[in-house]
Amino acid sequence: MKRPQGYDAQSRGPAQPTPAGTSDPQTGAAKTGAAKPAAAKPAVPRIGAAKTRAAKPGAAKPGTAKPGGAKSVDQTTTEPITLPAHPGSVAPVSPLRAPSTTLPPEPLPAPLTPAGARRKLRAARRARKLYEREEVRRFTWRSRRRRNVWLGSLGIVAALVAFVLLGTFSPLMALRTIEVVGANRVPAEQIQSALDGQLGTPLPLVDFAEVKQELSAFTLIQSYVTESRPPNTLVVRIVEREPIGALVTASGFDLVDAAGVVIQSSAERPAGYATIDARAGVGSAGFRAATAVIAALPADIRSSLDTVTAATKDDVTLTLAGGARVVWGSAERSDFKAVVLAALIVTNPVGSVGEYDVSSPDSAVLR
Repeated sequence: MKRPQGYDAQSRGPAQPTPAGTSDPQTGAAKTGAAKPAAAKPAVPRIGAAKTRAAKPGAAKPGTAKPGGAKSVDQTTTEPITLPAHPGSVAPVSPLRAPSTTLPPEPLPAPLTPAGARRKLRAARRARKLYEREEVRRFTWRSRRRRNVWLGSLGIVAALVAFVLLGTFSPLMALRTIEVVGANRVPAEQIQSALDGQLGTPLPLVDFAEVKQELSAFTLIQSYVTESRPPNTLVVRIVEREPIGALVTASGFDLVDAAGVVIQSSAERPAGYATIDARAGVGSAGFRAATAVIAALPADIRSSLDTVTAATKDDVTLTLAGGARVVWGSAERSDFKAVVLAALIVTNPVGSVGEYDVSSPDSAVLR
């Protein structure tokens, strides 16, 4: 089957001139003279079957030789079919290529008129003003909240400072009453008179060093605690020294506590207190052992105690009012020894036994 005319030219490109004296590669006929350059035709899509022109009279049939010995070649031509162009129609395509789908072009934006430009400008100005108003409101609220926090903090600090100053220097907080609690042997009036110098002073400014110096003059006071009771009262809680026994002196008897502090001096023996015979004197190991034993005794035995003798810390001896002796030994385990002695006195009353030996409380001995 022969290819349509123009297909080879389209696929090969523009025809090349044939030099003189050469033969045509298809027909084999020799050409004389210079060949004219063939103008390159653009490839035009052709639709439909190729038409074959009728041979003119006198033309050589295929296969017959022309004069000169050259064979003739069938010449076929095609005519393009032109489609009418109308809007929206699809461009003609080549029958040898697949048709392509073309999207409709996007519509062009409408041209901007002066009135439209003014409208857009006004809209932009309104948006800008709204944004600035929101920003001002936001920063104003934030600054207002920060200012309120600072003002609240400063107000609290100022209130505390005012309260401190009012409590420190105001006459409303001046000391007017001194209350003494726990004073038995020491008259409360004497303590109040000693602290009269603090009256009129605001409670936070009371000189407690001076209070301590005034109360140290009372030997019967073992310890004390002060308590400020607004608006104008000072409470002094006293702990007096507890007498433990009497020491025999040249002038009589001295009532002392466990530390050896003289609470009272008198020519007669204090009633209800045993005499302490410590040969080494007050502050010695024997005196401390004797006072420790007396403190461990129950109240009923202590009231019937007559004499406590302690030459050393390991030979404490008690003498009861009925004349019975109690061999105590050292002050170790004094609480347990006191319990054993109380049980022995219950089973063997004073007068029926001459001596109670509790130096070894696990194996007490009666004599």
